[in-house]
Amino acid sequence: MSEDILKLSAMQLDALREVGNVGAGNSATALSQIINRKIDMTVPQVAIMPLGDVPDVVGGPDAMVAGVYLRVFGPAPSSILFLLPRESAFYLVDMLMGRESGYTKSLSTMDESALMEIGNILAGAYLNSLSHFTKLTLLPSIPALAMDMAGAILSVILIQLGQMGDHALVIETEFTTETEGVKGHFFLIPDPGSLDTIMAAIGVKG
Repeated sequence: MSEDILKLSAMQLDALREVGNVGAGNSATALSQIINRKIDMTVPQVAIMPLGDVPDVVGGPDAMVAGVYLRVFGPAPSSILFLLPRESAFYLVDMLMGRESGYTKSLSTMDESALMEIGNILAGAYLNSLSHFTKLTLLPSIPALAMDMAGAILSVILIQLGQMGDHALVIETEFTTETEGVKGHFFLIPDPGSLDTIMAAIGVKG
């Protein structure tokens, strides 16, 4: 799979970016309704990278991040990892819980639930978008949350994945409210053969 995923053409990456854009739009609508504030979301870039490079995207292996992890079931089984810098996670929790920005310094059980719900909404929105484009039924598992160094979170996930996926599709996601912006990274890690299934279903040849 590692060879296939690295051979995606510009047209295929454009198709995946369009999936990301629609997913971001759906996520923004859902989050805006929850917090009763307008949120804009954009997808500045879509890229393919080795899993080992994932921590570098969020500031290096020692960077403290919140990670939401889900499995995807269906004809194109995959994993989803949503990573947010710790301060961005606190900001999102404050926004979601109706607190003043900067209030949260550590996560309570309720805050963790809120972050998992954001991960749930994002995963659902992206999977709905992907299902719309591919006509494949893709269902997310219940999310798991960890707050740790990016390298530590990735190590746990790599152990869970074993040899299932060694590259990730990165959909960079920027949340913007009226006052501040937050950048998160949404990683889709297809199991072997899943990316081929997705691209064939979208109908974009290399």
